[in-house]
Amino acid sequence: MFFKDIIGQDILKEQLTESARKGIIPHARLFCGAEGTGAFQLAFAYTRYLNCTHRSETDACGKCPSCVKYNALAHPDLHFIFPMVQNKTKKKEVCDDYMSEWRDFIRKQTSGHTYFNLDMWLSRIDSENKQALIYSAESDRIIHKMNLRIYEAEYRILFIWMPERMHTTCANKLLKLIEEPYANTAIVMVTENPGMVLNTIVSRSQSIFVRSIEQNILTAALVEKWDVEESEASQITHISGGNYLKACEQLTVENNRAYFLEQFKTLMRNGWSRNVTAMKRFAEEMASSGRDRQKRFLEFCQHQIRENFIKRLDEPQLNYFSKEEADFAEKFHTFVNERNIFDLMNEFSLAGRHIAQNVNSKMVFFDLSMRIIVVIKK
Repeated sequence: MFFKDIIGQDILKEQLTESARKGIIPHARLFCGAEGTGAFQLAFAYTRYLNCTHRSETDACGKCPSCVKYNALAHPDLHFIFPMVQNKTKKKEVCDDYMSEWRDFIRKQTSGHTYFNLDMWLSRIDSENKQALIYSAESDRIIHKMNLRIYEAEYRILFIWMPERMHTTCANKLLKLIEEPYANTAIVMVTENPGMVLNTIVSRSQSIFVRSIEQNILTAALVEKWDVEESEASQITHISGGNYLKACEQLTVENNRAYFLEQFKTLMRNGWSRNVTAMKRFAEEMASSGRDRQKRFLEFCQHQIRENFIKRLDEPQLNYFSKEEADFAEKFHTFVNERNIFDLMNEFSLAGRHIAQNVNSKMVFFDLSMRIIVVIKK
C-alpha cells in the first residue's frame, strides 16, 4: 500500500507527507473513516512513508530495505493489533497467533485498490459467527512490543485496527502509552466508529477524518480498474455513496442484487396479500442461504425502504436506485409513508440483529413476514 494506490484523498495525502518531511510526527494518530473510504490504506501508507529511507515528496520509494519489508508486512519495527476471535483449542489467543493469516489477508486484499472490511477478515479466519474483539490478553503483548528495542527503523509503529473493539484493560494500557509515549514511537489507529473509542484516547490523539471518495474520482477509478462504461460506473458511484468497497460489491454481485430484489418483492407482496403459505416458502428459501447472505439481504431491504420513502419527495437526485429497483419503486413507493417508515426499518433492523445472534433463521424470516402484514397496511 502506497499513497499512489489510494483512490482520491489527495488533500490528506499531501498533509501526511508534508508533516512527515517536516518531522512533525504526533505520537498518536487516529484515522477515522467508514469502510471503503481508504482510511486503513492511508494509515498504512503513512507508516511506510515514515520509515522509507529514499522517499520522494509524495510517496515511499518501494525499493529501500524498509519498503521491501513493508511489502511482506514483516518489518521488525511494525507491530499490528487487530480484532480476532480467541480459540484456545487451536492456541489462537492473541493477535500474534493470527499473524500469518493477517499478512496473507492484507497482501491479497490491498493489491490493486481492493479495500476490505471486518466481515471479510472474519470470513478469512472462519470466526463461526463469534464477535471479534481485541482481548484483555493483548494488553501485555502491547507493552512487550513497546519495550522491544528499535531494530532498524527511524520509528517504531504500533498499528491498531479498530480500537473501538478493545477490551477496557487494553484500552487503558493504550491510554497510558499515549500519555507517556516511548521515544521514536508512532501509535497509528484506524477506526470506523470514533464515538466508540475511549474518549480519553480520542482527546489525546490527532484525529484524521477520511471522507467518502468524491464521485468523479471514484467513477474514474471504476472505469480504469473494472473496464466498465462511464455511464454504468457513474450510476454505481451514485448508489455506493463514495464507498469503493460497496461500489466493487455492486459490480461483482449483480446477480445477488437481482435475487435480493425479487425476494424483497416477494416479502412485500406476501405481507400485503397475507399469504401465510407463501410466507413459509419465503422463510425456507431465505433459511437455505448462508448467514452472511441473509444479513446482506436485510441491509438491502432497509436500503429499499429508505429509498422508496425518499422517492415520495420527487427529488430524483436524492435516490440511489439501480434501473430495476427504480422500475419497481414507481408503484411500490406509495406504500412507504410517514406512518410506517420507522416500523419497517425497525423490523428489518431487529431481524438483522437476530441473524447476527444466531437465532434460527427460518423463524426469523417467518416472524418478519408476519410483522410486515401489520406494518405495510398502515
